[in-house]
Amino acid sequence: MTSKPATSKPETPSGPAEWAPATRLVHGGTLRSQFGETSEALFLTQGYVYESAEQAEARFKNEDPGYQYSRFANPTVSMFEERLRLLEGAEACRATATGMAAVTAALLSYLSAGDHVVAARAMFGSCRYVIEDLCPRLGIAATLVDGRDIEAWKAAIGPNTRAVFFETPANPTLDLVDIAAVSAIAHDAGALVFVDNVFATPMLQRPLEHGADVIIYSATKHIDGQGRCLGGAVLGTQKFVDDHLSVFIRQTGPSISPFNAWVLLKGLETLPLRVKAQCENARRIADHLADHPAITKVLFPGRDDHPQAELARRQMTGSGQVVTFSVNGGKAEAFGFLNALQIVKISNNLGDAKSLVTHPATTTHQRLKPEARAELGIIDGMVRLSVGLEDADDLIGDLDRALAASR
Repeated sequence: MTSKPATSKPETPSGPAEWAPATRLVHGGTLRSQFGETSEALFLTQGYVYESAEQAEARFKNEDPGYQYSRFANPTVSMFEERLRLLEGAEACRATATGMAAVTAALLSYLSAGDHVVAARAMFGSCRYVIEDLCPRLGIAATLVDGRDIEAWKAAIGPNTRAVFFETPANPTLDLVDIAAVSAIAHDAGALVFVDNVFATPMLQRPLEHGADVIIYSATKHIDGQGRCLGGAVLGTQKFVDDHLSVFIRQTGPSISPFNAWVLLKGLETLPLRVKAQCENARRIADHLADHPAITKVLFPGRDDHPQAELARRQMTGSGQVVTFSVNGGKAEAFGFLNALQIVKISNNLGDAKSLVTHPATTTHQRLKPEARAELGIIDGMVRLSVGLEDADDLIGDLDRALAASR
């Protein structure tokens, strides 16, 4: 018996399914043309040429594999979808033009008139529009509940409930929903569980492992991570995608552009590094603000004083990079703080390399009635901070100076 020479390389996993997440995000789903390019190719094309009329007919009858039209599918888009699918551990993935296109396509491709959807009331303003306004106009009944209350979920789900929808952590209050508990309740009633996983990202939370059925992303946020383009994604079982989502996207057209898919594909390569650094910065900032005399409340899932800290530890592997806090006073003090910032920029986006701050009551949730905002705890002094990749000490200094100036 002979030993391996000292210079031999260690054995490596044989394929993408066995690779670690960081490796999947660099190499997963890559398709190379005959030119053997290193970086993934950008296929800017609307249509595709067939060798014969017979092949075109077979392609449209799905009897011949290949691409037909970029509204349906595109090689660059396919690479993005496959790479994200590998990371999430889902059976299938379809990309969309925006995050809201992903939310709308996922729900409306599945729900019909006469169905019922139950959703957590703490969510992005546009998502509430889809649930509260759009679904009822299409004959789909909707009920909003306190997503933190398991008994509220049980009480709201009825015989015609086909879907439950929630964000966790939620925008902007960082409320959490117990994915496993709500999934069990929904499945007992025959409903599918749709989870908006944007704030946690696939690096910090894997809803499928806790019982969820469909995962939704605004790829505009952390997946791009540099404020460049829009995009979205829906992940789930092959059956859900084949029976519901694909035909909806094909016929209604919320398709992502190949260029945007290419940008997002490159963004995935650095996602683990960015999220890790942003989470570290966010933790330092949350701890600092918690002791600041001008701050009345800090919400951050990684702190023990978060109302659902135990749940955060149970279903998340990290705390995220969003810190929500309330400035002592009201709108005037909050605006004074925002206007005095120099490094942190005022913007309603999040997940960017740049630290961004917004005032939810007048931006992302301004369309809600005052009583609805009060019910969610969105007060006039509340600020949502998306922590970026800057030096943490510089960010803390900027926040301190702005807080002092606002007083």
